[in-house]
Amino acid sequence: MSTGPGRSGVAEAIGGYLDHLRVERGASPHTVAAYRRDLARYAEFLAGRGIVDLGSVSSRDIAEYAISLHAGVPAADGSGWQRRPLADSSVARAVVVVRGLHRFAVEDRTIDGDPARSVHPPRPSRRLPKALSLDQVQAMLDAPDSDGPLGLRDRALLELLYGTGARISEAIGLDVDDVSRVLDTDPSEPVALRLFGKGSKQRIVPLGSYARAALASYLVRARPSLAAKGRGSAAVFLNARGGRLSRQSAWNLVQTAADRAGITTDVSPHTLRHSYATHLLDGGADVRVVQELLGHASVTTTQIYTLVTVDHLREVYLTAHPRAR
Repeated sequence: MSTGPGRSGVAEAIGGYLDHLRVERGASPHTVAAYRRDLARYAEFLAGRGIVDLGSVSSRDIAEYAISLHAGVPAADGSGWQRRPLADSSVARAVVVVRGLHRFAVEDRTIDGDPARSVHPPRPSRRLPKALSLDQVQAMLDAPDSDGPLGLRDRALLELLYGTGARISEAIGLDVDDVSRVLDTDPSEPVALRLFGKGSKQRIVPLGSYARAALASYLVRARPSLAAKGRGSAAVFLNARGGRLSRQSAWNLVQTAADRAGITTDVSPHTLRHSYATHLLDGGADVRVVQELLGHASVTTTQIYTLVTVDHLREVYLTAHPRAR
């Protein structure tokens, strides 16, 4: 039963929660959009059960919502899926979003009790990150055509992603002022780049000589011609029309480089981040140092990469040691 008249309807509660995320929590537009999609799906499920008041939702309703996400919805004609089953990780995220909605509604006094408190998200199975070999990374970095503006841009972005472990959002979010001061220093001196990560958090990462040279070459030889086609964007990485490069375009250019390098597995910008971390640990870097470089809040997140290196060491041992088998 609601204690806030007119505010306990499912749609109204969702709207209030999204406003809270955006205004009071400072969530990014990308995060708010993802929450809106998850909650629209939740509202559709509740409506299918005839529930229009958030105060009428029970723990059983929420548990069965999670089960429905995992099971999927078959097509009416039996030819496929109306909605495909979700992986444990996606179901877990959806349940976390629902728990956040109900917790907010209780704190906002629009409902009396929290039925989601006793419903816990499934624990996703731990999947090892996909990392490329050193030869594969080198082939990708060599793939762009360095004679044209777009090729110089692509090489600079690839070198930056692998050379710093930056997330794609951090890379395409860089402005010229963020890198020009770094590149203006003595080339023989080590330099570091400031990245702006999740939740407006900042971190400093070393900028290696290869990434530094590729960025400098792009900014001098290619970016001016791309910028001339646009409206004066401050972004480092520009598209062919002179605007800031989008996440999707960046994903496409990484995939194109992987295809040209002859890599047949799925490769995304995050693959280069995984490879950066794995290769650092293979080279003897301390896991807590890698944690700082990646900007992970917890070392637990970083430790999954140590499993990758253990697998690599096991393969080397089995291949190289005369009494391994």
